[in-house]
Amino acid sequence: MRGLLLVLLLALGGCASVVHEQSVVVSSQREASAFNLNGRFAVQHRDKHYSGGLRWQHQSSRDELLLQGPLGITAARIVSDAQSATLEQNGKRYVDGDVEALMQQVLGWGLPLPVLHHWLMGAADAASPAEIERDERGRIAVLRQAGWEVRYLRYADDSADSLPSRIALNHDDLQVQLIVDEWEWNPQ
Repeated sequence: MRGLLLVLLLALGGCASVVHEQSVVVSSQREASAFNLNGRFAVQHRDKHYSGGLRWQHQSSRDELLLQGPLGITAARIVSDAQSATLEQNGKRYVDGDVEALMQQVLGWGLPLPVLHHWLMGAADAASPAEIERDERGRIAVLRQAGWEVRYLRYADDSADSLPSRIALNHDDLQVQLIVDEWEWNPQ
């Protein structure tokens, strides 16, 4: 009887590690995938507040972010790749080599787009050190990386590999909340 119990415990332990490996594979595949995201944002920077809609098209080598005002009108269009970033606002076009610096220059605040897509997937960027606090399901609850603190306020569901649906980002005097309403994977 003890032998059977030991075999069952070992088998259950093996199943648990397989599930964990699968969730890591799913997470890695998600991070490598192209996506379209629809959501909302709220920004508080010093004494100013901004909010609106968000449309983000992410590909491995290019990002396009549309920030929309309360009536759905595009307030800013940001396109970035490894070489440069472009921001269009009010009929004017601005160019810089760094997307966060460009956003800071034109909008007065900036987001770290090169790592933000990792954070939206519920993962740290593997290219830089991170401090991570996890919840009871093993998902990230708080992430500190690259001078930012990312708090995961809500996940889409209770599963261990669920995507975040609401995150709060803090960096110095900038607070940003992102709410994800819809994902589209591997768009054409």
